[in-house]
Amino acid sequence: MTKFFKYQGTGNDFVMIDNREGGFDDTIKNVEFLCHRRFGIGADGLILIENADEFDFKMRYFNADGKEGSMCGNGGRCAVMFASDLGIFEKTTSFTAVDGPHHATVSDNIVSLSMIDVEGIFNEINGYFLNTGSPHLVIFEEDLDNLNVKTQGAAIRYSDYWVGRGGVNVNFVQIIDNENIKVRTYERGVEDETFSCGTGVTAAAIASSEMKGLSQKLNIQTLGGKLGVSFEKVQKFSEILLKGPALFVFEGEVL
Repeated sequence: MTKFFKYQGTGNDFVMIDNREGGFDDTIKNVEFLCHRRFGIGADGLILIENADEFDFKMRYFNADGKEGSMCGNGGRCAVMFASDLGIFEKTTSFTAVDGPHHATVSDNIVSLSMIDVEGIFNEINGYFLNTGSPHLVIFEEDLDNLNVKTQGAAIRYSDYWVGRGGVNVNFVQIIDNENIKVRTYERGVEDETFSCGTGVTAAAIASSEMKGLSQKLNIQTLGGKLGVSFEKVQKFSEILLKGPALFVFEGEVL
């Protein structure tokens, strides 16, 4: 039996497992089964909390397709809350993930997570490309409510151009005003629109500020709720913070 915990951050949901003693079967087949919404627990991804030298813990993230993935911002926030609930730390923490070290703070159910520095924005086919721990394409739209995100996102993600570069997450952004934007995301690995994407809204916020002249502190409305992103820019984008709720949903055991 494997004990698991379910967490969600603005509708981006994850199976969480305490793997500090090792032994979890992290094969593609098993992870994909656990994330399956009909035959398993159901989640956008699976996260393992493991031991790490010089850090409070290590976060390993797997996409719903069973493959170990790049950084997940909402997953990172949920991992922080899970580690806090496990008693690994109290209010502040430092941990390591696939893209390097992160710092975070917890206040009630709100997690503020530091993201990696972003070197720049690149004008690509269809939109603007940024790597915020995961590869993201940002496309500005006028009417997000009536957009078929799954169809249009998949068409871009599976185009020859992006398949040849390992695929890309696709974020559609609507500007509300100088401090507010709306974002919908097609996620690589989930291969569908998700309710929220932390690295995606981070990319959207930076691109909105840099390319459209918006504030460097933005409120982002996603299908699953509200997130906040702030950053500074000198030669690169740094001091990036992703802030929002991370909540325990339920726990159980699975064969």
